[in-house]
Amino acid sequence: MTEPIRVLVADDQPLLRASFRVLIDTTPGLTAAGEAGTGAEAVESARRLRPDVVLMDIRMPGMDGIEATRHIAGSPETAGTHVLILTTFDLDAYVYGALRAGAAGFLLKDTSPDVLLAGVRTVAAGESLLAPSVTRRLIAEFARLPHPRHAPDPSLEDLTEREREVLVLVARGLSNADISAYLHLSNGTVKTHIGRLLSKLRARDRAQLVISAYESGLVSAAPRPAGG
Repeated sequence: MTEPIRVLVADDQPLLRASFRVLIDTTPGLTAAGEAGTGAEAVESARRLRPDVVLMDIRMPGMDGIEATRHIAGSPETAGTHVLILTTFDLDAYVYGALRAGAAGFLLKDTSPDVLLAGVRTVAAGESLLAPSVTRRLIAEFARLPHPRHAPDPSLEDLTEREREVLVLVARGLSNADISAYLHLSNGTVKTHIGRLLSKLRARDRAQLVISAYESGLVSAAPRPAGG
């Protein structure tokens, strides 16, 4: 029997924490591992409980959710824990900061329960997740910049031409199936390319590939694929 996905709920509002916990505990295949009311508690609980996913609020007293995410994503103790940011705010600064900190996903609190639960399963499986509205804002933010924010990653020089093509499409928000159709490759081949990108760019997950592509200027210099 498959072990349930263990979820730690981190939010400074007790009523919301309780609501999320009930939702998780009444969903087959998921179980609440614990709760945290501050960022510091989230970090401590993540290290102690080793959950598969942390539902992380951004605005919490003391250490905020972004800093807590940075501690969790950067610690070998919680290498198997994925952070899904859940917030009422979709401001660019929060999205960018959360992804840079190592968050695997970013959803708004007004999302439906079904979408939230699907998001938990997605990040638990090692994929990244961004709400469509958040993705559009993030891409628009980077697209308006005339130059990369950071110097190009030297690791990009080690990528093959095909890997660079796949990276651009990942950063444009295309799914594996979309990339497969666009490049006329099998789904297995696309997954192999993405695995190599994660390794070569030392990226934790797909969201980190997006950040790397935009910060290096690789995407802004590339044409947008038709329909992408």
